[in-house]
Amino acid sequence: PILSIQQGNRWKVQRMKRVADEQIVITPSPEFSKNAYFKNLGEYEDTYERSVEDPEGYWAERAEQALAWTKKWDKVLEWSFDPIPSIKWFQGGELNASYNCLDRHVAAGKGDKAAMIFEGDPGDTKTYTYKELLDEVSKFANVLKKHGVKKGDRVAVYLPMIAELLDAQHYIVHLSAGDHR
Repeated sequence: PILSIQQGNRWKVQRMKRVADEQIVITPSPEFSKNAYFKNLGEYEDTYERSVEDPEGYWAERAEQALAWTKKWDKVLEWSFDPIPSIKWFQGGELNASYNCLDRHVAAGKGDKAAMIFEGDPGDTKTYTYKELLDEVSKFANVLKKHGVKKGDRVAVYLPMIAELLDAQHYIVHLSAGDHR
């Protein structure tokens, strides 16, 4: 990048040094590395290499590890760029998004961890743990059920940007999957 600066009636041209051009390696502390997903750079590079060499195998493995599927997919990836781009992942697979966002974390013993931290415009904040959010979702799903809302029904929610609006989205996903307690 070039920077031009006018000084009086003269222009001064100089090359800019960008932070992005600097080659700095910051080594994380052992404590940070112990809790990180990748414990070291070599582990990351090996994983990246596998994802490039065998993307379907890599993503199939990740999908099995990271998500709970109600029906396993028939095909991991189907793609074509002729005549127009078409990319389809995990065809035939089914999952419950709300279960994957909430229930599985509670079942794994992470119920007391923060699931959602909401910060509103006026500065109000609200933090839900996975367990608290799951309880709220279940309560509201049962309220909708009591009022005759069932799987397949369309539900519109009109709320200002408050924490409960985000809860409502989970409520409806839970209800649409028939997942209320």
